[in-house]
Amino acid sequence: MDESPEAERARRWQVPVAVLVGAFLFNLGQGVLRPTMPLYLHQVFSANYRMVTLIPVVFGLGKWVASLPSGYLLDRLGRHRLMAGGLSLIALGDVGSAMTSSYLVFLSLRALGGVGWAAFSTVAMTTMVGRSASHSRGRAVGLLLMSETLGLLVGSVAGGWLYGGVSLASPFVFEATCMLVAAITIGRWRISTAEPRSAPPGVRFDWRLLQVVLGTPGVLLMSLSNAVLIAIQTGVLVFLYPLFLVEQGGLGLETAGFLISLSVLGRLLAIWLGGSSSDRWGRMRVLIPGLLVYAALLGSLPLVTQPIALGLWSLAIGAAAGFVAGLPTALIGDRVAPALQGVAVGWLRTVTDGGQIIGPVVIGALADAMHLSTAFFFAAALLIAVAWQCRHRGDKQRRSSLAAGPRF
Repeated sequence: MDESPEAERARRWQVPVAVLVGAFLFNLGQGVLRPTMPLYLHQVFSANYRMVTLIPVVFGLGKWVASLPSGYLLDRLGRHRLMAGGLSLIALGDVGSAMTSSYLVFLSLRALGGVGWAAFSTVAMTTMVGRSASHSRGRAVGLLLMSETLGLLVGSVAGGWLYGGVSLASPFVFEATCMLVAAITIGRWRISTAEPRSAPPGVRFDWRLLQVVLGTPGVLLMSLSNAVLIAIQTGVLVFLYPLFLVEQGGLGLETAGFLISLSVLGRLLAIWLGGSSSDRWGRMRVLIPGLLVYAALLGSLPLVTQPIALGLWSLAIGAAAGFVAGLPTALIGDRVAPALQGVAVGWLRTVTDGGQIIGPVVIGALADAMHLSTAFFFAAALLIAVAWQCRHRGDKQRRSSLAAGPRF
C-alpha cells in the first residue's frame, strides 16, 4: 500500500531529526570534556604542555585514518549500525580513560575515540546531504552544524561545574552517557539504508570511486577550502584568540571567556543564514564574499584594543566563520552523484582532519617565530587566497559553459 504524502514527508524527516539529536548529544559530551581535559591530565598524569597537546593530535589522527573508510562502509554495514557503533566506541574509550593510570593507554583510547568520531560524523553528514534536495541542502548541512555547535556551547558551560563539583572522572562518565543515549536514539530510529548507496553492492574499497569523486569539478577546491577553515578555527580561534584577548587586549580571564562565548553565539546564529542564503543565491555567490569578510575581520583584529570593540569583533568573527562553515560541504553534495556522496564526504572529512592536525602546528609556529598578531594576518591571507581560487574556478566554469547543476 502506498504511503500518503504526509506519511512520506514524516518518514523523510524522521532520519534528520534522529541524526540532529544524536549530533547534539555527541557534542554535548565533547563540550563537557574538552575544557576539563588539560586539568585532568595535569592532576592525574602530571602532564606537561607537550603531553596535553598530544591528545588532540592523536584524536585527529584517529579521525583522519577512519573518515574515508567510513564513507565506503556506511551502506554496507548499515548507517544506523555504523553511527551507533562509533558512538559506543567513544563511550568505551571514555570509561577506559577514566579507569587507566597509564598515559600511553590513555593516549591510545583517545585515538580510538577519534575513530568513533569519524564513523559517526561521516555518516551523519552524508545522511543530511543525501536526504535533501539541492535547493535546501545548505539549510540541511546548517542544521547539523547548528546542532553540533549548540551541544558544544551547552557542554562547555557544564564541564567546569562537573569537574570541580562532582569528581575528576565525571566529565568522562558524562560523555560516555551522552554517547550511549545518542547510540540508543540512532538505533531506535533505525536509519534506513534505502538511501542512494555509496557504492554498488559487493564492491569493497574500489579506489576508482574516489577517482571519480576527485575528478568532479570543485571537489578538490572545496576540500582544501574546508581544511583551511578548520585550520583557522582550531589554530587561531580556539587556541590563539583567547591568548590574544588576554595578552594584547589586556582583558581578564572572565571577560575573555565571555568574548569567546560571544564568538560561539555568533557562529551559531550565522550558520543557518549562510546555508539558506546559498540555497537561494548560489554557493559561490555567497561563499566568496563571506570569505573576504571573514578575512577582513581577522586581518583587522590586531588593530582593535577597546573592550567593547573587541566584543563586537568577537561576535562578528564567529558569525563570519559560521556563515561559510557549511558551504563547501553543501557544494560538494550538489556536484557529486548521489551514489558517491558517502565516498565524497569521507574524502572531505579526511582532508578537513588533515587541516585540523597541521593547521595549529603551522600557525602556532608562525606566532612563536614572529608575533602573535602574525597568525591573524596569515589566516586572513589564506582566506583571501581561497576566495581568489573560488572566483577563478567560477570564471573558468562560465567560460567552459558548464551549466549542469547549481550555479558554481
